[in-house]
Amino acid sequence: MRRAATVRCGVLGIGAVCASLLSGCATYHSRPLPTRPDLARAPALTVPASDLGIPGLEPQPLELAKGLSETNIVTLAVLDNPRLKAARLRAGIARAQLLQAGLLPDPRISGGLAKSSFLTGYNALLSEDIQALITRGAAKSAAKAHLEQVNLDILWQEWQVAGRARELFIETRTLARLRGVLNRRRKLLGRVYRQDEASLAQHYVTVSAVAADFIAWNASEAQWRALQLRENQTGHALDELLGLAPGARIRLRRMPSVPLLTRARYRAALASLAHRRPDLLALRAGYHSEEERLREAILAQFPLLDAGVVKARDPQDGVQSIGFNVTLTLPLFDRNRGPIAVGRASRAYLHQAYQASLDRTTNQADEVWRAVLIMHRQLHALDRRLAGLARQAAIAQESLRRGALTLPDYARLDSNALATQAQAIELRSSLAQAQAVLAMLLALPF
Repeated sequence: MRRAATVRCGVLGIGAVCASLLSGCATYHSRPLPTRPDLARAPALTVPASDLGIPGLEPQPLELAKGLSETNIVTLAVLDNPRLKAARLRAGIARAQLLQAGLLPDPRISGGLAKSSFLTGYNALLSEDIQALITRGAAKSAAKAHLEQVNLDILWQEWQVAGRARELFIETRTLARLRGVLNRRRKLLGRVYRQDEASLAQHYVTVSAVAADFIAWNASEAQWRALQLRENQTGHALDELLGLAPGARIRLRRMPSVPLLTRARYRAALASLAHRRPDLLALRAGYHSEEERLREAILAQFPLLDAGVVKARDPQDGVQSIGFNVTLTLPLFDRNRGPIAVGRASRAYLHQAYQASLDRTTNQADEVWRAVLIMHRQLHALDRRLAGLARQAAIAQESLRRGALTLPDYARLDSNALATQAQAIELRSSLAQAQAVLAMLLALPF
């Protein structure tokens, strides 16, 4: 009875240990994918801009009735963009990998029973993987650098979304200004064409004059149709960037004036680019992570060591013993040469990839910088030409009112002024967008 009670207690003890271990295990729950879009009908701001990782982005209240500013659009894009929401979850994966790298290896228990005519013998072994403890520091450092790389990659994606939001803000405001100019021009040319068409029936004008007026009016109508398509495309692109349902109505404020980047500031920003731009910092963190993985692989080339404590009882004599157990794997063939070779090749690749990215970024920044200077000179000349055309159009309008000028002659002057005004609006928009791209390439504060 005593032996039965002892066995029962032992079984109960093992069951209690197993139940305790199982109580700490994770469980699996399925999570079905959505079947409907998760898009807002109106923008909403729940986090201040100061909580974002974009330098220089000052907090600004969201007032839908007064219209959204450029800062509002950038903030909403960084917070509510669906792709960014998915990208931020990558940081959770990297944090889990860091947790995994820092965990100590679980000890292993093994044993067995042997029974003779008189006694029951047993042996029990408690062992631990020593090599995992040796490589744990390098594995944890590699995972920490990888987490830093993921966070910097996400930050760079936020910067790109912010830059895209600025471009779409500029494009939307540009199209609103173009709409008024192009609509006025097409109505004026349409009025001239209809008048000439009526005069042609009375033989007051020639066919060639009517044909020329029709070509001008038809070209203005083509510009108007292209503008409508651009508005549709830009509106949907902005809705998608902000995570809004298609057709959400957004009022925008005026575009802020951005001063031209000076040559001295451009050169200073370019010189410190590698220490500030998030994607380059992410590549640097990835290179450091790969170096730590290589160090881990080198540490793992040494003999695999597994040590533990053994307790046993002989089933014949009943002699109990306790001692140590060491398992050593001889590094004769493998010696972890494969992971070491992969680590060295990966490190060489990342080194060259970083250099290539830095070179490409420098070339892109210089290209955009020179384009900004070119467009600035072109806009200055175009504004001077536009001022002269505006004066001529004003004089022509007064002459038309007094009857000293015909409608077709006035239309040609005013149409040229409106066409040049549209060119200036487009060029000013291209300049503003190029400045926004340059600021993103140089990782300048917002």
